[in-house]
Amino acid sequence: MTSRACTICLMVSVAVTPLRVAAAQAGSAQVTGTIIDASSKSAVPGADVVHVGGGRSVVTDSLGHFTFGELPPGIVRFVVGSVGFPVLRVAVALTQGERLSKVIELDSSSAGRAATQSLPGVAIIAPRPPMPRFVDFERRRLTGRGQYLVREELERSGVGSLQDAMRGLRGVNIDCGGSNGCSIRMARAPMRCRPEYIVDERVDNVFGLDTPIRDIEGIEVYTGPSDVPGEFAGRSAGCGVIVVWTRAGPSRSR
Repeated sequence: MTSRACTICLMVSVAVTPLRVAAAQAGSAQVTGTIIDASSKSAVPGADVVHVGGGRSVVTDSLGHFTFGELPPGIVRFVVGSVGFPVLRVAVALTQGERLSKVIELDSSSAGRAATQSLPGVAIIAPRPPMPRFVDFERRRLTGRGQYLVREELERSGVGSLQDAMRGLRGVNIDCGGSNGCSIRMARAPMRCRPEYIVDERVDNVFGLDTPIRDIEGIEVYTGPSDVPGEFAGRSAGCGVIVVWTRAGPSRSR
C-alpha cells in the first residue's frame, strides 16, 4: 500500500511541477524604464504606461521610473502617454526571464505636439422632445398627411398674419377684396365654404383666423376630406381644416 501510494505521489509531483514551472516562465520577463522629456531631458512623472493586449497599466513615479513585471516572452507592445505629449507606441522584444531596462523619450516640442491628432469639437444636436401638448402635432406630422409650419419657419419667412403664412401652400387660396379683407379658402372646397379653425384643440371659427402670428407655435393645414385626420373628421372636413397651436394654450373662451 505504501509503495503504491508513493508511486502515485511521485506521478503527481512529476505532473504538477512542470505545469508550475511553465506558468512561472510564461510571465517571467520584466521591463523597467525611465520616461523623460526629449527636449529638456527631465523626468516625466505621472505618465501612463499601458500593456497593449494585457489590460494592465502602471504610472511613473516622481523620477519618471516605472516597472512592468510578469511579461511573456516575444514582442510586447506598450502605449505611453502624458498630458502635453503626443501618445507614443513602444515595442520591445523579450526573451524568457529577461530583465530589460529602457529609456523612453516623449517629445514636447512643437513638432511633437503637432503630431498629436486634435479632434475638432463636435456639436451634438438632437431634436428637442415635444411638450406634452404638442405630441399629437408631431405624431401627425410624421404621417405625411397635410402640410405643417412651425415657429422657426414663420419667423424665417417674416410673415405678419396667418393669411400670409398660408400663401404658397399647396391647395390653399387667399381671397382678398371687399370690406372683409383677405380670407383663406381651400382650392378643392366649394365657393363660400370656409375651413374650420381649431385653436389649441378647440374649434374657434370666430377668432381662429385672427390668431396673432407671434403667438403661433405650429400650424397644421388639411385641404380636403382625404387629408383630414380622424380626430378632425366631421368638422366641416369638406372645406378643409386649419389647426393652430399657440405658445400659451389652451385657446381663449368664446
